[in-house]
Amino acid sequence: MSDFEANTPLGKATAYLSEYDPSLLCPFPRQLKRDELGLGANLPFTGVDIWNAYELSWLTPSGKPVVAMAEFRFPCESPNLIESKSLKLYLNSFNQTRIASSEALTATLTADLSQASGGAVNVFLTDIDEPAAEHIGRFPGVCIDDLEISAPSYALDPELLQNSASKEEIVAEELHSHLLKSNCLVTHQPDWGSVLIRYHGPKIDREAFLRYLISFRQHNEFHEQCVERIFTDLIRFCAPEQLTVYARYTRRGGLDINPFRSNFEQTADNIRLVRQ
Repeated sequence: MSDFEANTPLGKATAYLSEYDPSLLCPFPRQLKRDELGLGANLPFTGVDIWNAYELSWLTPSGKPVVAMAEFRFPCESPNLIESKSLKLYLNSFNQTRIASSEALTATLTADLSQASGGAVNVFLTDIDEPAAEHIGRFPGVCIDDLEISAPSYALDPELLQNSASKEEIVAEELHSHLLKSNCLVTHQPDWGSVLIRYHGPKIDREAFLRYLISFRQHNEFHEQCVERIFTDLIRFCAPEQLTVYARYTRRGGLDINPFRSNFEQTADNIRLVRQ
């Protein structure tokens, strides 16, 4: 068992505390997995991890419950990501906690998450009756899921991208797939997602790219790490001049995680897909 696993609530009997406790947050150093990709201090991308929390509640000073949704934006340059079950437990610790106002809660969430991740986290609370909370969107570009491919590999294989880009044909296009599946690094529970790539450069063979995405099917890694792996593999094998990789994962425990990495775009819209 790794030091990280020993210090997390994963796979253990859990006491669901209902009063505020920031010590429940479990950071995981990003660099541990970035070393596998050959990524050092000078990252080839910028980006953000967008988390949506659908199960947030607290008490007013008089004891009346309040519910809301929250959006958390963790910069990818932060030293740590947050293990998702620990964030769920942390958010649950507000359930019976009296908070002076939504502004006070936002300030507390911002301070705690920034401290745990080591970066400046942005926090936004949303009233569940706001129209924006109900909007369902879709990824732009071409969906490649209907391509006919046979005998795909279910073990991660970046070599599937070898010779998949045509240097004779330079394009700017957007491709997306809903067939991304990976597994939690620690628990190996399935994580389901959709992924969008936006690039300018040699035309990428769509069947090869789909095969590559399907090869994540039995791979164990956190959401953020999968997106950074896709980004670095595409740069390595396909050499686009500009590249964005954006994944939207389905929720677990009232949370969804949506990593965005790009070498030419600065931010991402928080597009809620139909499975979210």
